[in-house]
Amino acid sequence: MSETGTENNQQAINDEKDQPVSDSPNSNLPEKAFEEENSADIPEEVPTADDPTSRAKKRDMDGVGFTIDEFASLLSKYDYNFKPGDIVNGTVFALETKGAMIDIGAKTAAFMPLQEVSINRVEGLSDVLQPAEVREFFIMSEENEDGQLSLSIRRIEYQRAWERVRQLQKEDATIYSEVFATNRGGALVRVEGLRGFIPGSHISTRKAKEELVADFLPLKFLEVDEERNRLVLSHRRALVERKMNRLEVGEVVIGAVRGIKPYGAFIDIGGVSGLLHISEISHEHIETPHSVLNVNDQMKVMIIDLDAERGRISLSTKALEPEPGDMLTDPQKVFEKAEEMAARYKQMLLEQAEEGEETPSPITT
Repeated sequence: MSETGTENNQQAINDEKDQPVSDSPNSNLPEKAFEEENSADIPEEVPTADDPTSRAKKRDMDGVGFTIDEFASLLSKYDYNFKPGDIVNGTVFALETKGAMIDIGAKTAAFMPLQEVSINRVEGLSDVLQPAEVREFFIMSEENEDGQLSLSIRRIEYQRAWERVRQLQKEDATIYSEVFATNRGGALVRVEGLRGFIPGSHISTRKAKEELVADFLPLKFLEVDEERNRLVLSHRRALVERKMNRLEVGEVVIGAVRGIKPYGAFIDIGGVSGLLHISEISHEHIETPHSVLNVNDQMKVMIIDLDAERGRISLSTKALEPEPGDMLTDPQKVFEKAEEMAARYKQMLLEQAEEGEETPSPITT
């Protein structure tokens, strides 16, 4: 071996001696055994603090619950932007002294005051509503400072009542309604829950006006105006229409004088009033009806016009006079020959119709 080779072998031996003890293959055994003993109860899937997978698992856990923002966002999906005038479905869940709590799907329960529960007068909420009942409600106002809406049933009933009344007027229907009060001008009734007024001039009855309370009267519509909240009806028109169905022009009927005015007399013919105009009393000129007629006089009159639309019946005794002026000199003669004169009048009308002539109105003013 050369000198150089001897030096290299010696250097290798020295290098080996200089290596630290921990690098020896056998020096790791005690530490490894310690780690295995102390890590036996730690699941392998649990990451260490510096394991990058731990941050990913933390993000996965974030979706388990809701943040405040996420919860508010979820609620907003069920807030329907309710507006005054909307009609919504709601569920009654509490009846209180002053009103009802209604669930309409808003964040806060809506409230309906007692006075808004019905168009009719009620004693309490339970007369109209029951817990857990589902029905329609009208939104009256925007949310208040507590986020609560005000509701009404009365507004819905009010709108639908006017719709129904307009339809009845269009059909020219006869309705029956109870008088609940009277005043100086006439009588008050309710139609579909709405307050209606019957003017005194359109009440046709022998009863005193004050005695009509609680009576059910047949009525016709005179005026239906929702904007002005005016509902005006006529008892007279309803009676006249009913009577007209059994009357005809040229017919002679028996009546009683119920009132006398400067322009004529009102004659009661079976519960309805007809007008005997001053110009239809006699062919002779008359200064005033009082000179010929008295209240409660019984007399025969002939029907010369039936106006169902205005509820008017026009009468005549002039057409029954055998001779002009007989109503002034011998009214009894007029009544005895009334049917005979009426037959002549009908014949005249028939002949005029056959000739195609327009029948002249017997009334002059």
